[in-house]
Amino acid sequence: MTGDRPQLPLDLLKNTSRSFYLTLRILPAPIRTPIGLAYLLARTTDTIADTAIVPVNQRLDLLQQLRERIQSDTAPPLALGDLAQHQGTPAERVLLEKNGVSLALLRQLHPHDRQRIREVLDTITSGQELDLKRFAGASEQHIVALNTAADLDDYTYRVAGCVGEFWTKTCRARLFEGLALDDAFLLTNGVRFGKGLQLVNILRDLPRDLRAGRCYLPLEDLQSAGLTPGDLLSEGNWPKAQRVYFDWLNKALSHLNAGWDYTNTLPWRHMRVRLACAWPLLIGFKTIDRLRSANPLDARQRIKITRSEVRSILLKSILLYPFPGAWRKSGHKAQAFAVTL
Repeated sequence: MTGDRPQLPLDLLKNTSRSFYLTLRILPAPIRTPIGLAYLLARTTDTIADTAIVPVNQRLDLLQQLRERIQSDTAPPLALGDLAQHQGTPAERVLLEKNGVSLALLRQLHPHDRQRIREVLDTITSGQELDLKRFAGASEQHIVALNTAADLDDYTYRVAGCVGEFWTKTCRARLFEGLALDDAFLLTNGVRFGKGLQLVNILRDLPRDLRAGRCYLPLEDLQSAGLTPGDLLSEGNWPKAQRVYFDWLNKALSHLNAGWDYTNTLPWRHMRVRLACAWPLLIGFKTIDRLRSANPLDARQRIKITRSEVRSILLKSILLYPFPGAWRKSGHKAQAFAVTL
């Protein structure tokens, strides 16, 4: 390795995601850089995809160009200065302008780390491109919905389930090499872990997505309840929508349960990794608890776990960790809130 090797830009990570930055800080050093870099690159592609003021075709072209650079060992950084000017926060502007820093660091990682990052970014960008094409021309007056449950499952894998897979493979190679672990179990439930977190985000953000013309609840499910995507704009239709919504909330809960089993299967002595897994799960469980007692079609409310609640979750998990039984129950207690009608 060279002496002038680029360093993981921690300030940029902190400014682009305070919640993930908490997770990154606690990760052991051998996996902190590859996981942090994969996150930065995914945030860069996501920022390109989400810049609604730029035409869809232009965003698709930029995504493809960045995707090719991620896969290349020689291509120059992508010039994103013009796109950066359309961003709403300074952190997003810097993220786009400094894509070359991330690409340079990627090319100096160990080849196996580099390959894992390239694989997961290829899958993530495929999901972002699919989303842009699917919702091209969508608006509040013309809401486009996914057609089937399989479509939603595929989407959650592409943008989040594959991250659980990447996380598992990275930890296995860098931290757990030689340990007797059930790799098939970890990979399967690592994927479910990521899917569950993404489903929670989708269900929480339903009102906002609808007003952007996007409906992730499958059309086949809505039709079975006598609904159209446009009906979800009215909070008065909540009684008819409950069954569909709660079915998917239960699916998210089931995936997070699998994530909790995943976390408790990891070697106990790797406290940092287990806590890094537990924190988003515990926040997800709490978010589900809030969603089950709200009207998720009401655009005036925003279901969000406060910073003080997040700090409480983090502190409690650390204090309980020396007591395995109590620590495991802290997750199982949250899991008990299944939604039924």
